[in-house]
Amino acid sequence: MQDVNELLNVAIKETERLKQGEIFLVKDLFKGYEWNRIPRNQRLLLGILFLNRVNSLKDFIQVFEKTSSGQQKYKIK
Repeated sequence: MQDVNELLNVAIKETERLKQGEIFLVKDLFKGYEWNRIPRNQRLLLGILFLNRVNSLKDFIQVFEKTSSGQQKYKIK
């Protein structure tokens, strides 16, 4: 299993494949089975780290509203 920093790098790199205006969740950046294999505590930490990274990259990714289940949405600028 990759550590959380490696997963964060994978997620950030995957955002480069998204198109302008697309809205996504962090889990959308991974294949379903890959996301499900990440332990829950690491997924939560990954979400926090991704949000912190996005806040430092405000020119590329925008923090969007949360889902009804509390998952943070993001939008590609």
